[in-house]
Amino acid sequence: MEKKKVVVGMSGGVDSSVAAYLLKQQGYDVMGVTMQIWQDEDHQTQEENGGCCGLSAVDDARRVAWSLDIPYYVMNFREEFKNHVIDYFVDEYVKGRTPNPCIACNRYVKWESLLHRSLDIGAEYIATGHYARIEKLPNGRYALKKSVTAAKDQTYALYNLTQDQLAHTLMPVGSYTKDQIREIAEEIGIPVAHKPDSQEICFIPDHDYAKYIRENTDAELPSGNFVDLDGNILGKHLGITHYTVGQRKGLNLSMGKPVFVVEIRPETNEVVIGDSKDVFSDHLTCDHLNWMSVDGLHGETMKVTAKIRYSHKGAPCEIREIGPDLVEVQFEEPQRAITPGQAVVFYDGDYVVGGGVIR
Repeated sequence: MEKKKVVVGMSGGVDSSVAAYLLKQQGYDVMGVTMQIWQDEDHQTQEENGGCCGLSAVDDARRVAWSLDIPYYVMNFREEFKNHVIDYFVDEYVKGRTPNPCIACNRYVKWESLLHRSLDIGAEYIATGHYARIEKLPNGRYALKKSVTAAKDQTYALYNLTQDQLAHTLMPVGSYTKDQIREIAEEIGIPVAHKPDSQEICFIPDHDYAKYIRENTDAELPSGNFVDLDGNILGKHLGITHYTVGQRKGLNLSMGKPVFVVEIRPETNEVVIGDSKDVFSDHLTCDHLNWMSVDGLHGETMKVTAKIRYSHKGAPCEIREIGPDLVEVQFEEPQRAITPGQAVVFYDGDYVVGGGVIR
């Protein structure tokens, strides 16, 4: 019987390296691919960054593929990455929103683009080192299931994957803890067993988002007014791309008490400031919906747990459709810093129901 071919997206990190090893052990015909998405990278940036997309990642992934005795290729996805991730990231910040570029990268680059190319060369699946599991449910739909380790679960960043993408994806790492993955890497002598996890946004290694946005847009981003909830002017801000909802540090406002960003208003170039209590809300609306374990709400309401950011523990709520591609979320308790542009992801137990982008 011919082995099923799978293309493993290899970042040079321990998770994707062990994913390739596990699939080879399971009898798949494994090929390693690193997606070259960095727009340009000098040597120093590689050393400091070591992220999932630099040239340094290529060196590590190639060494791992050699040690596993699997073929290895580098594929250029720079154009796709610029269109779907960088341009989106900059555009959202200019609109006063706080985007999640990793979610866009997963959906449009790591899956859509890599999957198309992989199917073109005869592969049946792509695979990654994400901490998540995929199951086909009794209703015939594919859904993500949380990984066995809550500490590393990555389902939030993958809620946007389509049914077709899930049907052609393998995620072998989701059944293990991080410690177990490092142990496997050590046992088989993978050269990146102790490589640290990549952090932050890979294309902004110095974490200075505002500077990056300024350098990558023609939009005017002038300073403007900090205002309170009644519209009174409190001071001058540096430009709306410097701020996000819930932010307390770096405001340089001497108010005699801690104050927070409550809202960003791009149409008037104002940043609204309030007290801690003003950052809490018990509802949100979201659009750009993607359904996973169900194919929509069909006029019904549904009780779920929702996560409003990657690090959010999740909170019980009820969701209902209020228009085409528009869902209202009503939380049982107010949640802190519900941020436009971030994803909200709905769970039923361990399964991803779906999600959308917070308006």
